[in-house]
Amino acid sequence: MTKINGMGRNTALLILAFAAVYILWGSTYLAIRYAIETLPPLLMASTRFLMSGAILFVIARLSSDYERPTAKHWRTSFIVGTLLLLGGNGGVVLAEKYVSSSVAALLVASEPFWVVLLSWLWLKNQRPNSRMVLGLIIGFIGVAMLIGGNLQSISNGNTATGIFAMALLMLATLSWAVGSLYGLKAPVPRSAILTAGMQMLAGGAVLGVVGTLRGEASNFTFSQVSAASLWGLAYLIVFGAIIGYTAYSWLLKNAKPELVATYAYVNPLIAVLLGWFIAGETLTTPMLVGAGIIVGSVVLITANEKPDRPSEELVAGEIHCTASA
Repeated sequence: MTKINGMGRNTALLILAFAAVYILWGSTYLAIRYAIETLPPLLMASTRFLMSGAILFVIARLSSDYERPTAKHWRTSFIVGTLLLLGGNGGVVLAEKYVSSSVAALLVASEPFWVVLLSWLWLKNQRPNSRMVLGLIIGFIGVAMLIGGNLQSISNGNTATGIFAMALLMLATLSWAVGSLYGLKAPVPRSAILTAGMQMLAGGAVLGVVGTLRGEASNFTFSQVSAASLWGLAYLIVFGAIIGYTAYSWLLKNAKPELVATYAYVNPLIAVLLGWFIAGETLTTPMLVGAGIIVGSVVLITANEKPDRPSEELVAGEIHCTASA
């Protein structure tokens, strides 16, 4: 498909697609907060990804580039789905029981730090240059400020709970990075939509098993579910996964990869603004400073990154749709 320039005939469609990725994916953190108010967190995530995955799988099945998935494709889907959706998204939904959607989004924004480090240490890619190293150092300072400035405000000043929630978010981000990098080398179908659908189905199944083992099903009664939680779940399925991912896939084919990658530092800003404006989440000075530092560091890292396979790098970075979206 022909690349679209800034003033091309499809400029309006390009703007709409970027708006979907920026705003819809940035809003998923707030939607998660509402969804887990009365829905069990892991079973909510399981339902979300099983339904989204089934819809994407059907869309891929009806497309012209469909290929029948092999056993190796399903093996990759379960490994990547477990790392991204159980380890990554599962950690986020559990942590959002104790932290605001804004804090969760900003800590998850540190994912590029882990991707750069693991690409060098694990995949033996090129050593990070001075600009990337500067971005990493600045970013970790921002994360430290963000964590330190929010511990006392979590769970009525329960510092132990705050430390657990923050650690869970960092582990979720690390799991997301590992799954993203593993998915770059593992065998997957040619269709990005089919790949995402399979990973959602596999990850959703694993989330369901773990959620059941945690006792979420035995303690759940549907009569206690609020309308806000149901709307949050529906929003995550339709807007976060289906529309958001479709727009993202279209952008990968029609816009420069470095422009598409800007979602990595726009999403947390959208999440913070929506959390403050809609849910009344507190914006403290340390949080704002830490947010600015983290976003600035991500700009330094992503603006300097020139992957050999940019589209695959970007797809791996966001089943947030596929793991928070």
